[in-house]
Amino acid sequence: MIEDDVKTLLSETKSLMGKALEHFEFELSKIRAGRANTGMLDGIEVDAYGARTPIFQVGNISTPDARTLSIQPWDATLVPAIEKAIMAANIGITPQNDGKVIRLNIPALTEERRKDLVKQAKHQAENCRISIRTVRKDANEKTKKLQKDGLPEDAAKKCETDIQNITNDFSGKIEKHLEVKEKEIMTV
Repeated sequence: MIEDDVKTLLSETKSLMGKALEHFEFELSKIRAGRANTGMLDGIEVDAYGARTPIFQVGNISTPDARTLSIQPWDATLVPAIEKAIMAANIGITPQNDGKVIRLNIPALTEERRKDLVKQAKHQAENCRISIRTVRKDANEKTKKLQKDGLPEDAAKKCETDIQNITNDFSGKIEKHLEVKEKEIMTV
C-alpha cells in the first residue's frame, strides 16, 4: 500500500514538473526573434462584450509581410480594446490603427533588443526552475509524511533520490530549451 503511494507521488511529481516545462516552452514560443508570427499574440485576451476573449476570436490575424502583423477585428468597435490588450501584454510592440485595422510593425532586432530577449528567456527559465524546485520540495515533504505513516527509512531515502533525479532531468531540459532559444535569438 505504501509502495503504491510512493509510485503515485513520483508520478505526480513528474506530471507537475512536466506541466511547468510545458508552460516554459509556451512562454519561450512567445519570444520571437525578428519575424512576425501570429503566435506572438497567443495568450493575449481582449475585454469584448463583457468577457475576456482570446484575441484570435475577435478578428482575423495575418502576416502581410515578414515584419508586420495585421489584426482586422470583426467588430470595428473592438479596435480600442484590442489595442489596450496588446499594450497591457507588454510584448514590446506598439500597435497602430487606422480605425479598422491594427498593425504591429515588428522592429528589426538590434543587438540591444536581442540581449533583452535573451534576458527575457532567462527570466522565464528561472521561473520554471522555481516551479520545479517547489514541486520537489512538496514531494520531499510528502515523502517525510509517508515515512511517518510507516514507509521504511531506506525506501524514503530512495524516494528522495528518485525525486532529485527527476528534478535534475527536468533542469537539464530547461537548460537545453534555453540554449536553443538563445541561439535562435542571437542568430542574425
